[in-house]
Amino acid sequence: MADRSLRGIRLGAQSLQSEEGVVFHERAQHMYTCSSCGRDTTLTFAADAEVPEAWECRTCGAEALLRIGEGTATVDHSGDKAPRSHWDMLLERRTVPELEELLEERLALLRERRGAGSAADKISA
Repeated sequence: MADRSLRGIRLGAQSLQSEEGVVFHERAQHMYTCSSCGRDTTLTFAADAEVPEAWECRTCGAEALLRIGEGTATVDHSGDKAPRSHWDMLLERRTVPELEELLEERLALLRERRGAGSAADKISA
């Protein structure tokens, strides 16, 4: 059994499968133009896939629109929700006075850990 080991093969470097009998799915290329920097990006999708009207630009991160013929598609964002920040989500759970109270509790705990208080506490005393 020891003489049947995989001696001489770099494990992980090469696949032992062949591509014989593999049929690739039909593909189609679509071009997107960035609305900010003007860069064209070509993406490949499956021929029967639903192609998105907008894609994130690889260069600047702005919205790139699908080019149809010579024009560009326009995307209606009127129904989109505004993104919520961490602060917005925090305010859904707590009020500002509650947050101020929590802040004071945490600061007091930190001051207690550091010793007899901060330099400002010593000066005012």
